This record gives sequence, structure tokens and C-alpha cells, in this order.
Amino acid sequence: MIEGLFLIDTSTWIWALRLDGVVAIRTRIGEILAERKGATTPMISLELLGGTRDEKNYRELSEELSALHQLPITEAVWSSSARAAFDLRRRGVAAPATDILIATVAQSNGVTLIHADRHFDLIAAQTDLAIESWVAAVPASKKRKREDGSKAVLR
Repeated sequence: MIEGLFLIDTSTWIWALRLDGVVAIRTRIGEILAERKGATTPMISLELLGGTRDEKNYRELSEELSALHQLPITEAVWSSSARAAFDLRRRGVAAPATDILIATVAQSNGVTLIHADRHFDLIAAQTDLAIESWVAAVPASKKRKREDGSKAVLR
């Protein structure tokens, strides 16, 4: 395990990669990458690569993601995720299964999850998930746009 590693969630990647993204998030992700402290997991890669606009963009992003530390989704992570979903729901926290899975990957590997998704703030408030939250950095107008179902096009 590399000390100070960050699992970079899709929510921060989107705001870092979008042409109309958030400069502060882009800068922070750049710092993490320059320090070789960035990590990903198959679920994040799936989310990001599924949102690319064309074959060239897919190949470029796939190559960039493959250069990061790869955190696996093991059977133990799946089992822990199911338990976390159950426990969180009992505490009144309804979060998407994908977010619970990503949070569990971060917890299982002892890394900090960097994100711009309020669900992770809710999960962290009920667990020992280490986070760096950028939710407040995303302008309200951009949050509404995303919540309305519009898709972010990466790059």
C-alpha cells in the first residue's frame, strides 16, 4: 500500500475533464497525478469509459486510467459492500450501490476517496470512510444541470 493514495471518484474526474469543469478540482487531480498518488477501481473505469464521446477519447482515457494504481474489487469487497448497504439503509442513508461499492474499495485499501458527490459525504458521516470532498466546489447551477439528467461529455 502506498501512503497517501487517493481513489479518484468519477464525480471528480468529470469536473476535472469537462471543458466547462471546475478549475480547482482539475488542479487538485493534477497534483495527485503528478505525485503518482492516484488510484482507480474497475467500477470507476466503467463509469468513465462508458461516458467517453468517441473511440479516440476512449483509448486515451483508458490508457490514462491504466497508469493509475489499480484497486481490485475482491469477493471480500463485494461482501463488505452488501453489509455496508444494509447498515447504511438502516441508518437512513440511501446511496447508490455503485457509490457504496466505491466507498468500500477505498475503505478496504485504506485510501482517501476524493469526490464531488454528496452520497459519499453521507456515507462518510456513518462510517470510517476517509474522504476529501469537493461537493461545495461545484457551482449550484452545474449541480442542478447534472441532477436534471443531462450527461457530462468527457473531454
